[in-house]
Amino acid sequence: MTRKVLIIGAGPSGSIAGALLQNKGYAVTILERLQFPRFSIGESLLPQCMEFIQEAGMMEAVLEAGFQFKDGADFVYQDRSTEFLFEKKFTAGIGTTFQVQRARFDKLLADEAVRMGVDIQWLMEVIAADFSGNKPRLTVRNQHGEISDYEADFVLDASGFGRILPRLLDLESPSGFPVRQAMFGHIEDRINPRHFDRNKIRITVHPHHRDVWFWLIPFSNGRSSIGVVAKPEFYAAYDNDYNNALQDIIHEDPSLSELLKNAVFDEKINTIVGYSANVKSLYGQGYALLGNAGEFLDPVFSSGVTIAMKSASLAAAVLNKQFKNEAVDWQQDYADVLQRGVNTFRVYVDAWYDGRFQDVIFHDKQQPEIKAMISSILAGYAWDENNPYVKNARSRFNTLVELCRNSD
Repeated sequence: MTRKVLIIGAGPSGSIAGALLQNKGYAVTILERLQFPRFSIGESLLPQCMEFIQEAGMMEAVLEAGFQFKDGADFVYQDRSTEFLFEKKFTAGIGTTFQVQRARFDKLLADEAVRMGVDIQWLMEVIAADFSGNKPRLTVRNQHGEISDYEADFVLDASGFGRILPRLLDLESPSGFPVRQAMFGHIEDRINPRHFDRNKIRITVHPHHRDVWFWLIPFSNGRSSIGVVAKPEFYAAYDNDYNNALQDIIHEDPSLSELLKNAVFDEKINTIVGYSANVKSLYGQGYALLGNAGEFLDPVFSSGVTIAMKSASLAAAVLNKQFKNEAVDWQQDYADVLQRGVNTFRVYVDAWYDGRFQDVIFHDKQQPEIKAMISSILAGYAWDENNPYVKNARSRFNTLVELCRNSD
């Protein structure tokens, strides 16, 4: 009898996991609360993502979609700047990726999963979950308010910030990160191409507040995603109209203001507060949590989609072994493995906000071999324990910080 898997959410982790399991011969149904395409942030992919897209058999569709090519990241602070080229990294593997409008990208992945045989049911909201019986059961409400039950052999929660199972099963836990707020939107950027490399994400540190930063993610159609991240109290001095507030904050940085001087803010500016999240456990009897449903750190290094896809790949592999009646240990084979990469990113997120990472990347005597190791992490290869800055992330990086500071 064919094993059945229910996946909550058709975003990147859900579609990747669905395709991987469907291709193994299992019957996969994805329950998605919304109708795609729909807006989402997390638009600057990392090269590691391409490995999982390739594993799921979706590479050709992504390559043909016409998304903005991405080969690195630019960091800017006052009159300083530094560039990381992902192909100049320590870790082997794909070194380029794309910057994507998530509405179109996520729908493309979902469509590819459907092409492979995954059943995606749209406008289906999971309102209850029961894991006490022989098989997991989800209670679902459709767009007409009708209630029905779905039963499967296993459930993967890929609901992202919806965090369905963490809420229903009381799994939520404090993240440990301070509460931060992002203000963001899409604009017609009208950037002079002579002054900007559209093949890179640009991260700009606020000239007077080192824990406040901007992202600028160019797309292939002359538009960009622009956002600012700060603690909520930072925004108290600005207009309650998010459109005006974001433009006022941008104008405080001379280089970013000059770059966007002709930009048209023609879409609604949105905000999200307290987005960092964690859970008591990434798995339980009959279920596992993928991506943001389990843990989300911070948008600064664009790690969210990479972690989501990594979790999909790991969970699909462990579940495949379980369905084959092979011995599995979800803690050792899934949670611990996933957490190692998450913890690597955490080291660098912590160092970003307390200024240590900035001291390193803006140092004027960078060593190419060390920069290549850090570039690997910025490219998403946070699970490569051949990289000293992954294997001993915190101690190795703290030593580097001291070397940079003492040589000034």
